[in-house]
Amino acid sequence: MRIPVHVAVPAVLLLALSACSVPQRAGDEPGLRATLTTPTDIDLSWQEEEPQPAGHALEFATEESGPWTVLQYLPVGLRTYRHPDLMPRTTFFYRLRAFDGPVSAPLTVALPQGGMTKADEDSSHTWLPARKDPGRVVPGRPLAASGAGAPTGFKAVVKHANGILFTWTDHASDEAGFLLEARTRGGSEYEPLVVLDPDVNSTGLVTLPTEKEASYRVRAFRHGELSNVVRLTTGE
Repeated sequence: MRIPVHVAVPAVLLLALSACSVPQRAGDEPGLRATLTTPTDIDLSWQEEEPQPAGHALEFATEESGPWTVLQYLPVGLRTYRHPDLMPRTTFFYRLRAFDGPVSAPLTVALPQGGMTKADEDSSHTWLPARKDPGRVVPGRPLAASGAGAPTGFKAVVKHANGILFTWTDHASDEAGFLLEARTRGGSEYEPLVVLDPDVNSTGLVTLPTEKEASYRVRAFRHGELSNVVRLTTGE
């Protein structure tokens, strides 16, 4: 499933506005902060830690004990996020979870111009769902091992003017999942597009207009440390 840019409640966290600024955690770890910028829009910001992770999963809940839901997997270097159009008079809790892990060799895919034909739209798209092919699984190693776990054999097959099938070989034994990442033409950073379950080694992608030509890679990832939790209540 493609990751949404943002998700309104319910969906991919200071009880009063006076508590918007949250102190950093002990030591040099960065702190997550939240600001109620309109009665139903919450802006989140944080500092980047050193060494930098590959990115962060931003999570939210409406109870401090959870359940927690991922709003979005965010690329390295991004330090702000707006959670818009929220339910009034509702308390939201937020936290960041760092992620990291080895990536495959990148590849560039150039799609034909134009959109899907009627035949493309009517097709079953059986290639689109994420799946596990036992033929592309090898005995894995923990991602903590030096240089271990990077996906190999990363390939792309163009299915139509807006569709790509990606496949790879899984070498990790303890991944939290896989991230399909893309850097669009003219872009400076890879950004997570699709979050996949552990052991998956195939997924299709229906592209956006900005992805007619892009560089792709797949990452076997694991989660790192959690940030502090922040809490805000929306207004009328």
